Amino acid sequence: MFTHIIANSFDDFFSALSKRDGKHVYFYRVNDYAGTVENLITKFYELAKQSGVVIEGGIPAPDQKNLTYYKEMMGDEFKPSIAFMDAGLKKWLPRMNDVQRHDIAMSLLATFQDMLKAGKNESIIKNTYIKFLCWLYYKFERVLVNLGNNDVPKIIYEGNITHHELLLLSILSKAGCDILLLQYKGDAAYLKLDPKSDLSTPLLISGGQPFPADFSLSKLRENAKKEMVSTRLYGALPSLTLCTNAWIERQRGLEIIKEPTLMRGKEEKFVYNAFMRINGAEDKYIYSDQLYRMQQDLKNSKRHLVIVNGKIPNPTPEEIGEIRRGNYANTEQLILNITQNISYGSNIELQKLMRKAFVDIMLEESQKENANVNKLSSKAVYLLCWLKRYAQELFSNWKHPEVGVFIYLGGCKNENESNFLRMLARIPVDVLILCPNLNSKCCLSDELLYEENNTESLNLEKYPEDSSLVRMGTVASHAEQEMMDIMSRDSNGLYKNQQFSKANSITLQTMYEEIPNMWDITVNFRQFFRIENNTVDIPVVFAKVSGVKDGKLSDYWDTIRALRTDNSVLVTQIPYIAPGTSNKFKGIASEFYKNGKLQKKKIKNHPDFPYAILREEMQDHILDKMEMIINSRLVKGIGENGTEYTVIGWCLNLPKEIVRLIQSFDFTKKNPKLIFVCTTDKVLSLEDSIIVALLNLVGFDILFFVPTGYQCVEKYFTKKLMEEHHIGDYQYDLSIPDLTIPPINKAGSSLLRKLFGRGK
Repeated sequence: MFTHIIANSFDDFFSALSKRDGKHVYFYRVNDYAGTVENLITKFYELAKQSGVVIEGGIPAPDQKNLTYYKEMMGDEFKPSIAFMDAGLKKWLPRMNDVQRHDIAMSLLATFQDMLKAGKNESIIKNTYIKFLCWLYYKFERVLVNLGNNDVPKIIYEGNITHHELLLLSILSKAGCDILLLQYKGDAAYLKLDPKSDLSTPLLISGGQPFPADFSLSKLRENAKKEMVSTRLYGALPSLTLCTNAWIERQRGLEIIKEPTLMRGKEEKFVYNAFMRINGAEDKYIYSDQLYRMQQDLKNSKRHLVIVNGKIPNPTPEEIGEIRRGNYANTEQLILNITQNISYGSNIELQKLMRKAFVDIMLEESQKENANVNKLSSKAVYLLCWLKRYAQELFSNWKHPEVGVFIYLGGCKNENESNFLRMLARIPVDVLILCPNLNSKCCLSDELLYEENNTESLNLEKYPEDSSLVRMGTVASHAEQEMMDIMSRDSNGLYKNQQFSKANSITLQTMYEEIPNMWDITVNFRQFFRIENNTVDIPVVFAKVSGVKDGKLSDYWDTIRALRTDNSVLVTQIPYIAPGTSNKFKGIASEFYKNGKLQKKKIKNHPDFPYAILREEMQDHILDKMEMIINSRLVKGIGENGTEYTVIGWCLNLPKEIVRLIQSFDFTKKNPKLIFVCTTDKVLSLEDSIIVALLNLVGFDILFFVPTGYQCVEKYFTKKLMEEHHIGDYQYDLSIPDLTIPPINKAGSSLLRKLFGRGK
């Protein structure tokens, strides 16, 4: 018979018989858990399934049919002798060879002799013999015929073993089987049957822990099945691995996203990306500027960038129509088929990363309680449509270790958006969710998500991608001191004439009383003035003043007079450009806008281009801002009813007095001014609105004085571009006096400050 030996490593359990130096087997019971133990159980279980026996929850007792068949075949005789048992086994289990049969007979006899010594009578032994033969026939026959083979048969038992079951497993062990007994609740119950561990050996685990509550062979099968399904669904896995957020050392806000990818880590197999949400603002007064700076930095570093505001637009019918799909019987079939829509032939590694991320999310969604194939199919279509929509912007000519940037302002509103961002975070993309309004919550939840929380809240509906949307909030109580500090720096403001050829305007969000502090000074003394990459950021005033302060009309008119400077245009007749005014460029504007793009070179080469007399850089400046109006759709009707052609026509037909101010404009000196006085119920025309939008982007300070408080300025703008100050009661039917006459007091900033209510 076979004897037990001690295993030196888990590999010993799987050694061939020829490597064991004799007839040796392993009979171990496992009472503790560790990761290595799970590997042992898994491998042992797989071999038992193939050519051994798996017992879960005990061996069923022989039923009446089993016993009847036994008696028909074997009769009622029993003798506790080797000859009787050998003959009986030959008849009962004819597939065993002589050696196998003899080993089982010897094992049975040794067990029954021990029972006799323990005081059991022959009747009990006979019943035990019949039970054992039934079990051998109905449960273990496939093992018996492999006894003595080089590949030792495996038996794994899960559960609380009984006395008879233990005796039978001991018989099979002595006959040549390796046996693993799984005891998830420990060894106490077993030791009542075998106090001295004579029949089996406990497996000693260094650092072992109790088994997890849900551990079972059934769970292993389930996991194996999932792994098999996953292998089929994922196909070839990517060689790169996402390292999401693990490289982040401390809370650094937006600086995390700007961190160069090459500085995030040195392991070539990792993609170092960020997945983060920032709630609130650290400083709401400079928040817009921080966002604007960040996207400028990202673009300068050649990062691929996508910005979405408020909502990810739903897939269009055309996008949905491009997704190949069919009818699916189950989740596996759905994922396996629809994943084929992710094709990125120019970079197979990126395709593998995309497919893995998609399958990850779809498998998670399939585990939800209300999941069904139709709902999953709908979710999959959303993910695939959005991935196709943004892939070109995020991954154009992608190569490792590049990481794109996807910024979502406002936070996820539904499950589809949440799933899409979670999927993006599992491919080479930095995903940044901005929720500056603390009253608006993002529904996304993910174990990978890194989150920072700030206490200040503001309502920001659109990401400030261009300077026209940047609204800087000044701190009124510090404004004068800050200006004095700036003016005291000898090195500030020393620029050559016309030194810079490019500029962006940044609209300041101010208090009404702050306007005199900055009205007639050079722009480089204003808060938020910057020069980066040879581009000037010009802080400008763009505001509407409603009502009359304290009802004092004389002071009101003097305020406007004091604002008139050598580089200002005062408009008192509304509309400034009357509808129907002749414009030769309106008829040919369609030549200058093709396929959604402004043909700037064609405009400049046109023989009637009106700004050809201007400095070259100023020509480009005007055309760039014209393009910005169209692309940002600042004026109603653009992209809807052909208003873009009206924009082109009037941006090319500015009044001569405006053109001259633009020609002399130096981006680091005093900027031109445009002042409107609107005392009637007439509103700005579409043409006026186009010119105002253009001049704001060019860098003009623009003020509207509207004593009536009427909405006579906003009609054609698609968003709130200017700040409105309500300074007093509304006044109607006012006659505009001669505003070209200087105020009675000495003109200048001191008078202006007095009129605005800041005088001493």
